[in-house]
Amino acid sequence: MKNTITRRTTLGLGAGLLAAPAIVSAQGNWPTGPIRFIGLFPPGGGTDILSRIWCIKMSEMTGQQFVVENRSGSGGNVGTEAIARSTPDGNTIGLASVAPLAISPTLYTRLNYNPARDIALISGLWQLPNMLVVNNDVPARSVPELIALLKANPGKFAFASSGSGTTVHLSGEMFKHLAGVDMLHVPYRGAAPAHIDLAGGRVHMIFDNIPQALALARDGKVRALAVTGAQRSPQAPEIPTMAEFLPGFEINSWGGVCAPAGISPALIRRINELTKQSLETDDIKRRFFENGATTWYTTPEEFVKFRAENEAAFAPLIRASGAKVD
Repeated sequence: MKNTITRRTTLGLGAGLLAAPAIVSAQGNWPTGPIRFIGLFPPGGGTDILSRIWCIKMSEMTGQQFVVENRSGSGGNVGTEAIARSTPDGNTIGLASVAPLAISPTLYTRLNYNPARDIALISGLWQLPNMLVVNNDVPARSVPELIALLKANPGKFAFASSGSGTTVHLSGEMFKHLAGVDMLHVPYRGAAPAHIDLAGGRVHMIFDNIPQALALARDGKVRALAVTGAQRSPQAPEIPTMAEFLPGFEINSWGGVCAPAGISPALIRRINELTKQSLETDDIKRRFFENGATTWYTTPEEFVKFRAENEAAFAPLIRASGAKVD
């Protein structure tokens, strides 16, 4: 049988070949219009502040508006699902966070997304530790004093979190496990409402992201006892680490930029390149530092590997703590 190529076929092939460079060019010029950035937590929290700092810088660099849309709930799972269900055309990107991508797969019985399948990881943005702060009415002024107080009053103290499955929650679970104490977990829909109840004495403590926790402590609204990183924070070197009292205690929060799976490799490369440029600027480094974070650039491949390793590292702790969310 002879192969037949009609004039219509030829024209179709020609149009496709002409269109291909145009598509590549459009991706190389990303963004060509406003970009929707889906945040995972309510406005005013540490991750929201850092996300907006980055989006402002990206707007300055590209001349296009990056609009933050907060989709909070379930420790970041609601927003992550929204990202996963978005059209993978580069017009919608969002926050990649440790909670929904590395903790929730083990903590939650059911998830409406699969981190490895439904989310395209593009680059890391920041890392930061949490800080343990207690209400001023709590008599403990150090971690050892707090442990002694909790052991003498099992089940009578409560710690807040910005949602089940966040590092704020898991830091409390790790503390319970390593210190051998019993506390009640009270999850909130973000850090802002948790702060109100903490200041009002309705909950006793929180392992919050360092920007908000440190600000509250310096305003005299709470008392800072320790940070959860491996080293003391350069923003508050006078505050000890949890590991100084409980060896092996280390939890860091991280955030990055992601998109729905199916986004083209060319767009991933373009967004990654712009992200790298943004994180190398002095003002981003300075503003992240002022908010307790350090810039954290990764290639897409490095980010995929890091997320998988982070999930594997958190899984034994979650199982050992007995924490589970249906």
